[in-house]
Amino acid sequence: FWEVISDEHGINANGNYEGTHEIQLERINVYYNEASGEKYVPRAILVDLEPGTMDSVRNGPFGQLFKPDNFVFGQSGAGNNWAKGHYTEGAELVDAVIEHVRKEAEGCDCLQGFQMTHSLGGGTGSGMGTLLISKIREEYPDRIMNTFFCHAKP
Repeated sequence: FWEVISDEHGINANGNYEGTHEIQLERINVYYNEASGEKYVPRAILVDLEPGTMDSVRNGPFGQLFKPDNFVFGQSGAGNNWAKGHYTEGAELVDAVIEHVRKEAEGCDCLQGFQMTHSLGGGTGSGMGTLLISKIREEYPDRIMNTFFCHAKP
């Protein structure tokens, strides 16, 4: 997702603008915050219940693009169990995630809504994903909530 969005907005993997069209800069703050030194940082919070996935994102080609504080993860995982993601492990982490959401929302001039990408399988994507959707709807009932999901092929 972020590779495509970055390409469309002319942002390289280091967060520098390399675009060629003025409209890219006009619309850049839909997905990015401008940081110091003309760098752009995604307005994103990355969440998992175990650190391994976050390590692979961080070490990937676009890993340095994200704000380090916006990686929120637990230590134990949910073991592909919806209930653990929703009621136990996820419930322990959800307040920290909502606090990050609140900080990002407060930095917006005109918050229209949220986009959430998650999996339908496993405990984090399905269990914690539905918990987060519920909590965000409670906190921001008048904002748009778009969800995009992926699922494993049988």
